[in-house]
Amino acid sequence: MEITGIITLALVVVLVILFLWDRMRQERKWREQGDALSRTVGERIADTTRVFGEVKQSLGKLEEGTRQIEAVGRDLTSLQEVLRAPKFRGGLGELMLERLLEDVLPRRNYRLQYPFQSGEAVDAVIELGERRVPIDSKFPLDDFQRMLSAGSDAERASLRRQFVRTVRKHVDNVARYIRTDEGTFDFALMYIPAENVYYETILREGVEEGGVYSYALGKRVIPVSPNSFYAYLQVIILGLRGLHIEQAAREIQGQLGRLQGELTSFQDDFDTLGRHIRNAAGKHDEAARKLYRLGDRLKLAGETPVDRLSESTGGPSHQPDDS
Repeated sequence: MEITGIITLALVVVLVILFLWDRMRQERKWREQGDALSRTVGERIADTTRVFGEVKQSLGKLEEGTRQIEAVGRDLTSLQEVLRAPKFRGGLGELMLERLLEDVLPRRNYRLQYPFQSGEAVDAVIELGERRVPIDSKFPLDDFQRMLSAGSDAERASLRRQFVRTVRKHVDNVARYIRTDEGTFDFALMYIPAENVYYETILREGVEEGGVYSYALGKRVIPVSPNSFYAYLQVIILGLRGLHIEQAAREIQGQLGRLQGELTSFQDDFDTLGRHIRNAAGKHDEAARKLYRLGDRLKLAGETPVDRLSESTGGPSHQPDDS
């Protein structure tokens, strides 16, 4: 009975120990899981804080971008107000024209604000050889904007007629710069520095009789936009290269002519020198023959006895023949 109690007690102790050990193992596992969970939560909180910081920074950049957009809007509004004045609008067109010429042509082949004898000045001229192509910048923006903002088709048609009249007036103004007596070609370019205005001016009506384009060609004025003007300038570049080649060919031809003259002069001098050399050679041969004859006579005189010297020399009164 006592042994059974001891065994039972031992089993109880073992069970208690096993229970306590398992409990400690579970607590240690729970503690490790809690630590891992704490670390995970901490990392998530740190990530969330970082994301909030990035969002805050992005919001700050967005706010700055919004302010910049507002500033650009104010600048555009200011620019629009500035462009309402024809003087500033014309200056913008001239500036765009100048930049395009500067980007494509050599500086020696164009001039800005070219003056005529009357005191009038055209915006630019392109110099091709001894003649010039006059270019003037025209920008009928006011009539164009009124036409676009028309509220009805009838109003738009009326404003378009006004727009066409303004463009024709610009064509007449540009045609005044065609002055062949002052070295221009018999045509001029009207630069329209806006593709949409050029479209409404030229392409919308096409080239039918009575249209703006037909009217301009009748005045020998060619309307060009930035894109079409660039194409014209490329053709002009080819023409300038042809002129340069022609000028270089003329210079080479002139140099060849001068070389031909120098060669002829040298040939004359060479022929004269040859005649002198031939004359000198003839005189040398003649002198050599005389020298040989004189040598022969001196040798003969030296070998002849004294008593026969007069006989050999032809007597006392005989004179030697120098010939």
